[in-house]
Amino acid sequence: MKLATGLTVKAVGAVPEQIQKAINIYYEKSSAEKAVEEFNKTYQEDSIADLDETLKANVDSAPVVKLLNSLIRQAVQLAASDIHIEPLEKNLRIRFRVDGELREMMQIDNNSHSAIVTRIKIIGNMDIAEKRVPQDGRVEMTVDGRVIDMRLSVMPTVYGEKIVIRLLDRSATVISKQDLGFSESNLNLLEQIIQNPHGIILVTGPTGSGKTTTLYTILRELNIIGRNIITIEDPVEYRLNGVNQSQVNVKAGYTFASGLRSILRQDPDIIMIGEIRDAETAEIAVRAAITGHLVLSTIHTNDAVSTISRLMDMGIEPYMVSSSLVGVIAQRLVRKICPNCRESYHPTAGEKKTLGIEDDTTLLYRGKGCAACGDSGYKGRTSIHEILPMKEEIKEAIDTNMPMVEIKRLAQTLGMTTLRDSCQELVMSGVTTMEELLRITYSID
Repeated sequence: MKLATGLTVKAVGAVPEQIQKAINIYYEKSSAEKAVEEFNKTYQEDSIADLDETLKANVDSAPVVKLLNSLIRQAVQLAASDIHIEPLEKNLRIRFRVDGELREMMQIDNNSHSAIVTRIKIIGNMDIAEKRVPQDGRVEMTVDGRVIDMRLSVMPTVYGEKIVIRLLDRSATVISKQDLGFSESNLNLLEQIIQNPHGIILVTGPTGSGKTTTLYTILRELNIIGRNIITIEDPVEYRLNGVNQSQVNVKAGYTFASGLRSILRQDPDIIMIGEIRDAETAEIAVRAAITGHLVLSTIHTNDAVSTISRLMDMGIEPYMVSSSLVGVIAQRLVRKICPNCRESYHPTAGEKKTLGIEDDTTLLYRGKGCAACGDSGYKGRTSIHEILPMKEEIKEAIDTNMPMVEIKRLAQTLGMTTLRDSCQELVMSGVTTMEELLRITYSID
């Protein structure tokens, strides 16, 4: 090897799985770059305008198809959630969202932009002639034996149409509640909450915080043969055997609210609503809970207590909130330190003050960056949680219109672990970094 390359060879140990993963990632990157070169050789700039008909007639073997397939395969190998294809002034930028962060993968010649947009519109059943307004589409693709559901979004920008591809691995299995990252005390609280025969359980957090995964995990726990479980989702992200799953179709007039009304005529025991987006859906969900159904859903708020005020803002009376709500789970996803480049360090005075550290022997951890994590210092994510069970004291506080700040203080007095506390535990145990704690703290303060 040294003779062939002229380089110094250093032997290192690695398990077969790591070697195979590295081969998949780096060879896939190489194939994407080769696809770009093939495209540039095949299509000169003066022929780009004629690509629409070429792609329609030869959708499987055109170089642009190979290029797009290589990008998708590489994204799947890296467990990316989204692919961004962005036209800039001089180049086309390709970025993947990995572990919640966008990473630039490559920049390619703008010549390929029109062809990529056309290909995306063809497979997503969009209008290839329409370039003035945003369009959405959807398609399934099999990558290395895994069924990937792709949600496609195209929108006009000053330099051309920007593409975002959301990737959803339908082959992924729903994880157990023990694998969701709950602390022992929060896991016990969760198990108590889901034992309620009726009422509303809400999971809250921003987009991409793992709310749907938590809902599916709870549904799997509750899925026994003696229960009729029905869902209304947008979209159906995972298929659960034994659960009746239905997908919203807004164009056909099938919304969360109308679907929920139909579900109530289907003799349900447990209802899962993908998201409570409006007052109408909230009102129907509350009434379903009060009339003997267990309702699970998601909502967008900063923390668990804010969910109470959000429901009230939607027009739900305080007494209805207190009598229907049985528990709220607020959550965030935090990046984990890469185990391959994890290193310890002595915290600064500011970090010690933030964490309440008084001694000088405590060590914190961070990732210095390596090939395994794309030089980010992070690899993978875990969740942090804040669970608010509806104890009698909380119900009384809601009924008497106690300010939300005081309700949160009361909940903490009653033992609620906040998102900040949950993240701080991970920092102290070396799972994540101060950087992640500050990011989470900023979003909830």
